[in-house]
Amino acid sequence: MKTTLLTYLFTIICTSIFAQSKFRVLAIAESGGHHIQYSTRAKIWLNQLASDSSFAIDYIHNTDTLSEAMLNKYQLFIQLDYPPYGWKEKASQAFIKYIEQGKGGWIGFHHATLLGEFDGFPIWQWFSDFMGGIRYTNYIATFVAASVNVEDKQHPIMKGVPPVFKVNKEEWYTYNKSPRPNVKVLASVDENTYTPDTKIKMGDHPVVWTNEKMKARNVYIFMGHSPELFDNAAYTTLFRNAIFWAARK
Repeated sequence: MKTTLLTYLFTIICTSIFAQSKFRVLAIAESGGHHIQYSTRAKIWLNQLASDSSFAIDYIHNTDTLSEAMLNKYQLFIQLDYPPYGWKEKASQAFIKYIEQGKGGWIGFHHATLLGEFDGFPIWQWFSDFMGGIRYTNYIATFVAASVNVEDKQHPIMKGVPPVFKVNKEEWYTYNKSPRPNVKVLASVDENTYTPDTKIKMGDHPVVWTNEKMKARNVYIFMGHSPELFDNAAYTTLFRNAIFWAARK
């Protein structure tokens, strides 16, 4: 009887918390690998923001449980350094429907454009098209600092973000082409500011963009390797704005 009462009270409390939440967020992040430090720091930051801003957030570490029914519970899906390959068929189809039908918003970071043939998996063509028809070609393994130029200062996710801000450590990806013809570019990296300089460049180099052809509010933010990004006020402002914009709040 006592156990039943405690269970009942716990359910009431959880229901009350859920009712008070502005919206629900599901975030996916790898549970290991060299991006784990970024993801760990991101979770700390996200949990604090969720607490301060009264939204709920849950985490998964692979797509095994991802389904249409699961995604329908959330107004925003955040892809924290999780690649676009190796997804179960049920998960990939649920995600496509979520984005194409605008059932919720999406924010992708860094590893989300690791598009190509990796670990024995073929390129996910739909995801490549979603990201502007690009394919990953290279990255700066030695890391460089660089300046990011905001191109659309009027976009809601750029509110309070300086027109030019510095990222102190990043392994900037290059792609087979710029996604610009197929997406709306919000910011790009100035390759002339790479410090130290490197020959790994692609010319026109967008790093923040949104695909307006999709019903879902979506934004890709390339920067997402170093945990030091969460000490960068421009980056956290961008991240925070993206959450509330993509969740339609």
